[in-house]
Amino acid sequence: MRWRAWQALAAFAGGIVLLAMSGCGSSSSVSTSSGVTPTPTPTPTPVNNTLPVSVNAGPNNNNVNELLASVTICVPGTSTCQTISNVLVDTGSVGLRLLGSAVTLSLPTATTSSASPLGNCATFASNSYAWGPVATADIQLAGETASSVPIQIINASGFPAAPEACSQGGSNTDEATLGATGILGVGLSAQDCGSACTVSTGPAVYFSCPNSGCVPTTATLQQQVQNPVALFAQDNNGLVITLPALDASGDPSASGSLVFGIGTQTDNALSAVQVYTTDAQGNFLVTFNGQTYSNSFLDTGSNGFFLLNANTLGVPTCSVNTSFYCPASTINYTAVTTGTNGVANTIAFSLANANALFNTGNTAFNDIGGPNVGGIDLGLPFFFGRPVYVAIEGASTSGGTGPYWAY
Repeated sequence: MRWRAWQALAAFAGGIVLLAMSGCGSSSSVSTSSGVTPTPTPTPTPVNNTLPVSVNAGPNNNNVNELLASVTICVPGTSTCQTISNVLVDTGSVGLRLLGSAVTLSLPTATTSSASPLGNCATFASNSYAWGPVATADIQLAGETASSVPIQIINASGFPAAPEACSQGGSNTDEATLGATGILGVGLSAQDCGSACTVSTGPAVYFSCPNSGCVPTTATLQQQVQNPVALFAQDNNGLVITLPALDASGDPSASGSLVFGIGTQTDNALSAVQVYTTDAQGNFLVTFNGQTYSNSFLDTGSNGFFLLNANTLGVPTCSVNTSFYCPASTINYTAVTTGTNGVANTIAFSLANANALFNTGNTAFNDIGGPNVGGIDLGLPFFFGRPVYVAIEGASTSGGTGPYWAY
């Protein structure tokens, strides 16, 4: 499935500007011309910045290419916490969104200026949506903590049903359709909507929900569902995803790491990769078969390479599941990815018969894909066998200012 949030990346220009924590330096004092000896800026004590991730069959035992992790949430400012496993790691959206059925804590809920509950809507490329109230929680990922973070509780008990402005004929997200207990959106932006939702003419992402029904409303940057990485005390300028290379026929599962920060600790140095900056929507260029697709992107929340259609590509879709391609034999392709900074490089990828691969019983594949209207979606298969860096908008990193991908 493809979980990239269309509206989540709609306007991430204008978000909060974040700076990376300073690297290690000398702690000796330096005298100024005024004779005053300034107090040295303390270097943060390194913390465990590595969160294990896994591609496996998931909670419903039928996942394919879904990157999952465990997330700990706490009632803000307390040690009353809950660890929720099988949360989908998604670089194509922003914010922590947990199914209400998975959350046992009683979290404080957000309200609008009129004291009505604040609702949030995220719509995804799979023609589905996530709807529910905004709540506040402390989030713990490995040794990193983000305090009092606005998150979404999907399908929260007792909350009004999604209004038409959110659902728009799409399918509601639940554990059966998601194959996970929630979504950990760690994409390129700091909030899920940004400045567009702070004005009355913005998209229908936030809703005021009095007893009379939910209506679109504005939300300040601070009220919006947040990228938790951007709120860490350190290692907050981005992250690195590392996953192993796979066999052509796939593997039963795959284990990797989500490493927080870029150039902030010894384990996240920007090395042997190229930086590809993106536009305000997180897109860059992909040139394939002589055509350039400007609204293309990387997305761990997509479980395949999604591009073109069967007629244009000349490859049939599967008879059982038309969301995937089923060529008679594996086809090898190349494409050129180009950042808005002009950096370009050729990538190679393959499309195999998805139906045959799914019948192997494996859950991790680097060569499945399907049709996509619009740009080229380089999903989770792209991430296997290479480190991929995700730099958050406005954040200072050793590779320049985000947003960018690097690989």
